[in-house]
Amino acid sequence: MDALHFSLADLKPSMGHALSVFMGFFAIMNPIANTAVFLGLTASDSNAVRRRVAFKAILAAFILVVAFVLLGKLIFGLFGITLPAFRVTGGVLVALIGYQMLHGSPSSVHHPTDSDRADSLEAQLSIAISPLAIPILAGPGTIATAMNFASAGTLGELIVTIIAFGLLCAITLLFFLFGERLVGFLGQSGLNVVTRIMGLILAVIGVQMLLDGLAGAAKALLP
Repeated sequence: MDALHFSLADLKPSMGHALSVFMGFFAIMNPIANTAVFLGLTASDSNAVRRRVAFKAILAAFILVVAFVLLGKLIFGLFGITLPAFRVTGGVLVALIGYQMLHGSPSSVHHPTDSDRADSLEAQLSIAISPLAIPILAGPGTIATAMNFASAGTLGELIVTIIAFGLLCAITLLFFLFGERLVGFLGQSGLNVVTRIMGLILAVIGVQMLLDGLAGAAKALLP
């Protein structure tokens, strides 16, 4: 009984930590909002390509976040990267993509050209890495959150952080795949509206990321 008592007592903090980690990731990555962004970015793609983009983006985001959980401080130190600089760069990229989507003209930053489409299927899948995986899914906020949750350095918290993010990635993938039904329901005109709305939201998110990065840089520079 005593052994069982201590086991349950030790388990409660871990369960609380796991729940807080998952909810933190859910809030920062928001699979519901990202599904609409995903639909906007893949509006002109076939269902088969859209599925491949979804799998590739989720896998890339998971690998990136796990890499930063395990080696984040080393990576930042090795290349002399600061979190504010990362946020400024990500903010500029996201704002640029949102601006292009808002005007209904696909940007070469996130969408392949006609010649790219003819050359290779990989060109159509390129948006899975940028901007979908980076910086929309695994952006500065997600990476910073992951590094913060794993900062204690204990093996248990490291494993909990990775499992929680993996679970959220699985949920996000289901949202992306289920979004195909929404495509058929909305039609092309509906997707055009979604694309412009998501473009506006992405532009705002990008500006906010940029402002956060500038604020962080100013705070670090001021005595």
